[in-house]
Amino acid sequence: MADVRLLGAGDEHRVKVRNLSGGGMMAEGHVKVTRGARLEINLRNIGWVEGVVAWIHENRFGIAFMEEIDPKVAREPIAPKPGSGTPRFVKPVIAAVDPTRLRKI
Repeated sequence: MADVRLLGAGDEHRVKVRNLSGGGMMAEGHVKVTRGARLEINLRNIGWVEGVVAWIHENRFGIAFMEEIDPKVAREPIAPKPGSGTPRFVKPVIAAVDPTRLRKI
């Protein structure tokens, strides 16, 4: 998923990211765009990228990026911030087992 912002309109729309490559992508969503319209798309781990609508077919449209991106970076999971790991109260309790209380079978 990504946010699309049409330049000049200012409103943002949520779209599904399809077929992401270094030079462009296909977006799927109910966004009123025209061929040649300039827009920005907020890609995970990359940020806002400028592009132009290359084609439109029903609720899908192609975006040609103004500058190349690294699609591998956008596909990586969002890295947690340092110190923001799993809270202690969520982690399972590791009980200390007394070996003298174990029953032998």
